[in-house]
Amino acid sequence: MVIAAPSSGSGKTTVATGLMAALRARGLRVSPHKVGPDYIDPGYHSLATGRPGRNLDPWLVGEERIAPLFLHGAAGCDVAVVEGVMGLFDGRGDTDFASTAHVARLLDAPVVLVVDAARQSRSVAAVAHGFATFDPRVRVAGVVLNRVGSDRHEELCRAALAAAGVPVLGAVRRDDAVSTPSRHLGLVPAAEREAAAVAAVDRLGALVARSCDLDALVRLAASSPPLDVAPWAPGPDDAPDDAGTGPVVAVAGGAAFTFGYAEHVELLRAAGADIAVFDPLRDEKLPDGTAALVVGGGFPEMYAAELAANAPLREQVAAFGGPIAAECAGLLYLCEQLDGQRMCGRVPGRARMTSRLTLGYREAVAVRRSPLTRAGERFRGHEFHRTVADLTTEPLFRWEGGADGFGDALVTASYLHLHWAGAPGLAQRLVSSSKSPSVLR
Repeated sequence: MVIAAPSSGSGKTTVATGLMAALRARGLRVSPHKVGPDYIDPGYHSLATGRPGRNLDPWLVGEERIAPLFLHGAAGCDVAVVEGVMGLFDGRGDTDFASTAHVARLLDAPVVLVVDAARQSRSVAAVAHGFATFDPRVRVAGVVLNRVGSDRHEELCRAALAAAGVPVLGAVRRDDAVSTPSRHLGLVPAAEREAAAVAAVDRLGALVARSCDLDALVRLAASSPPLDVAPWAPGPDDAPDDAGTGPVVAVAGGAAFTFGYAEHVELLRAAGADIAVFDPLRDEKLPDGTAALVVGGGFPEMYAAELAANAPLREQVAAFGGPIAAECAGLLYLCEQLDGQRMCGRVPGRARMTSRLTLGYREAVAVRRSPLTRAGERFRGHEFHRTVADLTTEPLFRWEGGADGFGDALVTASYLHLHWAGAPGLAQRLVSSSKSPSVLR
């Protein structure tokens, strides 16, 4: 089932994450998914289910891969919960492409609409009726009321929805105890909160379990018809599974680098890599035998002083002779400085925090060859940051109205977040270049 809402801030994450935790507490194997490119919500989904949170983004991977990627993630599960993005019909530009509704259609899945009932009562029925009838291809099968203030408030909302013919599947009361802290790019990632995040997810699960009709929600999910496609696979069926024998690809992790898609590691393994995770905040050297680096997104601006203080690792990265793939936070870490703190110096330029949010999908053209790019190739990605990197070289990518990044024989570094399932050759390129970096020179 897909958990959607009329707009952002209605309570999708509260209901979706709590539902995942509540169903898992019942003994069900729950597959968690998120519409769109967001990395933070899937971290909480993973805590709730014990499985990797996975993204479903038609813009990044192509709409033909949505159902196969979904089936790949949901393999072996009893129920799948897909959290939407923004409002149900909000897509790219003036279309619903890559919207929650688009993904629901691609999965032929029923939609549960989370409606914020605060400051309204009978009007919730008009909202739900409008969303249920706006696009007949999207099956809005029921409503979960959020931020209900009292028994009387709930009675009024339920009566109005019953008259409109919209089933009520739950009513969640206002509860400040289940709030999750936010900062400049949204929720604080679960990996940064550790025990507090686990406790928050447990509270969400208990809240949804006592507020929603879990039996009805499970029956609703079971009403989804089978998908007549093959599950996505990171490599051919006969790909060797011999981790430990291929080149070591070191992947940055820890509190400063929490953004990454689960499929990237799966694609790297399918390409023959042995994955080793390292923490640039704590580890003073790269994993033994490292042949390539992947430094993804996150919040290095929150940890700039600690990253700067780990001089041994910065110096190793600066001198590293294998290929490096870096996105957003990784770009900042490779720069000379971040907010005046010394970084690795592999990318010529300095980065700084700003008050301006840069957000959006990009269709970029690579200007030159690098470990992941070839000149003239097109890439679909997204930006999401409040920093600026003042680079002193020509950009690696250009797109309508913008340019970004740094690339040379050993480094691909950019603000662009790419989903490698949409261009699966990228993992093989990185692994191949790690075996013989000289082919890029």
